[in-house]
Amino acid sequence: MSALKKLTFWTDAEELECVTRTPEAPNVVTFSFQSPSGALFSHEPGQFLTLELPIPGGPVYRTYTISSSPSRPTALTVTVKAQEGSIGTRWMLDNLRKGARIKAIGPTGKFSIVHHPVEKYLFISAGSGITPMVAMTTWLYDSGREPNIVFINCARRPSDIILRDRMELMASRIVGIDLKWVVEEADPFRSWTGYRGMFNQIMLGLMAQDYLEREVFCCGPEPFMRAVREALAGLGYDMSRYHQESFQAEPPDAENVPKDVVPNEQSVAEIQFALSGIVAKCTETHTILAAAKAAGLVIPSGCSMGICGTCKIRKIEGQVHMVHNGGITEEDVAEGYILACCSNPIGRVKVEA
Repeated sequence: MSALKKLTFWTDAEELECVTRTPEAPNVVTFSFQSPSGALFSHEPGQFLTLELPIPGGPVYRTYTISSSPSRPTALTVTVKAQEGSIGTRWMLDNLRKGARIKAIGPTGKFSIVHHPVEKYLFISAGSGITPMVAMTTWLYDSGREPNIVFINCARRPSDIILRDRMELMASRIVGIDLKWVVEEADPFRSWTGYRGMFNQIMLGLMAQDYLEREVFCCGPEPFMRAVREALAGLGYDMSRYHQESFQAEPPDAENVPKDVVPNEQSVAEIQFALSGIVAKCTETHTILAAAKAAGLVIPSGCSMGICGTCKIRKIEGQVHMVHNGGITEEDVAEGYILACCSNPIGRVKVEA
């Protein structure tokens, strides 16, 4: 018998190969990727990935939650929804086919139940915000133990519920997954016997009477998450047990704001991009990412708010003023890395880009 092949794990130094695409709902597709080298995938359930999409006119970078679970490591999936006016996601739906290879950055992110292990969870999502909840639920389902999850998802219509079949299959095989679908309106010519309307405190009390005992994870559009936060706070929920995933910047934590220097709009800064040899001048109130774009240099970026971490580069010399929203770790900062989208150069700065 030949020896078992040594296990290797994928890193973003290797491209991803699209192996399948599955329609889920109107303008929603799940793309499944594998490593061309056969490497396995390792990540935390709920983390996200940034894809480099080769659209005409130059690549764009879009961040998507991984909808698959690390308990199924042979493939990695993202489930994407093309909104009105979207560019990157629209390109994926129209052009990304089996056999195509694309670059990716990650996985990253801290929105995961692995950091908050408890007995009882309450997952609340809207639209494509369902994807990290599906990943975390699948991870608990695959553990072999019976979970205790109240799973709430809100959509416009029943046909717009993303990954509904997958969730209902898991819920039909195990006791501890309690699904609650909420829609604004029914589909034409089809009856709907579930919840209908906008999510509110009364619905929450009906769906999860023990919500005060549960760890809450929330994901969706910012107005939706704001409504959920206000509903929970109004009911006396301990908001230290509330967690959300969002690509809308929140006010930065005080510990993330450097107090030693403040960018001055009257002061000129000089940025040397070491790898390209470009030297750019700007005011200290410009970000390094903005200065790079003005100089014709492409630095991969996603959210541009210090959340996704796509624009992480190494600072070689000089000082920057960086105010981020969780897209970089303390370990990375200690090693000299910064986020170009939210770092202002102070005086002369040299970066690896």
